[in-house]
This record gives sequence, C-alpha cells and structure tokens, in this order.
Amino acid sequence: MGRVVLVTGVSRDLARQFAKNIADDPAVDRVIGVDIVPPRGDIGAVSFVRADIRTPVIAKIIVKEDVDTVVHMSVIATPGDVGGRATMKELNVIGTMQLLAACQRAPGLRHLVVKSTSTVYGATSRDPAMFTEEMAPRRLARSGYATDAFEVEGYVRGFARRRPDVRVTMIRAANVIGPSVQSPTSQYFRLPVIPRVLGFDPRLQFLHHDDLMAVLGHAVRTDVHGTFNVAGDGVILLSQALRRLGRPSVPLPGFALGSLGSTLGKAGLVDFSPEQQRFLTFGRGVDTTRMREVLGFEPRYTTAGAFADFADALGPGLHSPGRLASPDTVLSGVSDMLVGRSDRG
Repeated sequence: MGRVVLVTGVSRDLARQFAKNIADDPAVDRVIGVDIVPPRGDIGAVSFVRADIRTPVIAKIIVKEDVDTVVHMSVIATPGDVGGRATMKELNVIGTMQLLAACQRAPGLRHLVVKSTSTVYGATSRDPAMFTEEMAPRRLARSGYATDAFEVEGYVRGFARRRPDVRVTMIRAANVIGPSVQSPTSQYFRLPVIPRVLGFDPRLQFLHHDDLMAVLGHAVRTDVHGTFNVAGDGVILLSQALRRLGRPSVPLPGFALGSLGSTLGKAGLVDFSPEQQRFLTFGRGVDTTRMREVLGFEPRYTTAGAFADFADALGPGLHSPGRLASPDTVLSGVSDMLVGRSDRG
C-alpha cells in the first residue's frame, strides 16, 4: 500500500501544485487536499475535501481517510488574501493548533511535514551573517506573518514531543520566487519603479518555486526528521537584483518608504508590511548545511539562478540596468498604477 497524504491550503497555488505533483509519485496511493474554498486550477488526481482546519471536522477526515502523512501548507503570508489581519491570525495559529490536535488523536499518522519560512529569524542590524537552525531571532516580531510562523513552529515542536512516534519535518524556506509565484517579494520586484531604503543594500536569498516543490516531495519520501533551512546557494545584493531586472529604482528614507508602502498596500498592488520593509533594509541569510548533510537535498537553482529565471520571465526592463529614477518618477509611476487599477475596477 502506498502512502495517503493530506495537504492543507490547496486553494492557494503553492499547495495546489504540490498536491498535484505528489499525487503522481508512485509511492503515494492517494492525496487529499483540504481547504475552505475549492482550488482555482487543475488538481489532477487529488481528491478535494472542503474543510476548515479550525474545526474538529479535520480530525474525522484524517482518521476516515487513513491518512499517514500530513503536509501543512496553509500558513498565510498576507492579510489581504483573507480579509484582514485578525482572520489571518486565526487561520494561521488557531488553524494549526486544531490541525495538530487532530494529528494528536490520529493513531495511524506517521509523518508531519510543515512548510515554514526563514522569516521566523526576522531581519535586524544585529543579525549574524547566516542563521543556523539552532539560532533564535535577535528580536521577536510583534505582529504579522513572522509572529504567526514563530508561534506555529512552537506548536509543532510541542506536538513532536507529545508524539515521538511521528516524524516531524519543518522546512524553513527562504523567500520563494519564480515566474508564476505571487508573493509580497515577487510583487515588489514587479513594480515598474522600485523603491528601496536609502543607505542600505541588503543581502537576499531565494528558493526557486521548483525547488520548493522538490524539497517538500523529498521530505515526504524520506524518513529524516527535524528542522531545515532551505535556500538556493549564495546570496545576491538588492542592487544586483535591480540591475538584473533593468528597472528604475529610487532610494528613499525608511519613513518615506513606509508611507509609500502603505499606499501601495491599500491599493492592493503590493504587501509592504513592516517585516517586509525590515527584510528590504537589512536582508537575511540562512545556513543550509543541514539541508545537504542531514536532509540530503540539493536545490537545482542557486539564489542568483532562481532570481534570473524570475527576471527573464518579466521581460526587458523599462530602463537600462542600474539607472536611477527620481522621486518624481516614483510618484508618477505609483499614480499611473493607481489610475490603471481604478480603471480596471
């Protein structure tokens, strides 16, 4: 008998694509995708079950379907996707708590894989060059996605202590990027005029979309457990990324960037949360030694290669690489975007 895998959050693209991919694995017998709304695209051989992981019904599904592997991918990064921060918090934290409670009561469960994020480390001026899995953030986030991810990981570690018979694998993925990825980071780099923080040139790490799919599949298939940083080799500076895009940029003081980000966020153009601004100020790097030596996974794309694939899909930049735009150009570009969005609405 092959494995029976349950994937949460399949209404969103990453989880939907992973569920569809893992369903084609010959070692997997069945895949059940759950979410509160149906997936938007094709899910192939995946069986979709409309269910809210915040309710006890998820426990009945796990037991009824003889699920032995749960892949938790429904931690949401942006409040706009679900109607606000309060709902986002409830889905992320309360949803995870209920899912883990269901897993606790499932005697047939053997493996739990959780897609986490390197955002749990935060981004400050006092950060080490590279975070290892044993390190904690230098400053705990007070709100937002980073806080939710940090709490989720705490609950997962508690579950691992209560159910030592279950292999628990947490994948702390770097910022995922790729031609089809929609995320705060990809939205930022898709802006026609890109603002950046005056006086800072952060180091960035990326994980290609295809490598995220591959590492989650690898985690399902192997008996390795633990927490793993996962990212493409190397780092790139924000200035290098902007030159690669060939798009105009403008340096702004942090407070001005925050105000501009708030305007863009309210218009639904890009999520520019305080944690996103800190990331674009200080950057972040993670050590991936355990990924290779313990998990046994090697990404296909380097950080630079992942970003190049994303940039190539966007096409030629609006201006020659490295050219700076004036603040007036930025405001004009923002105005054009807002007008265009209003016309479409």
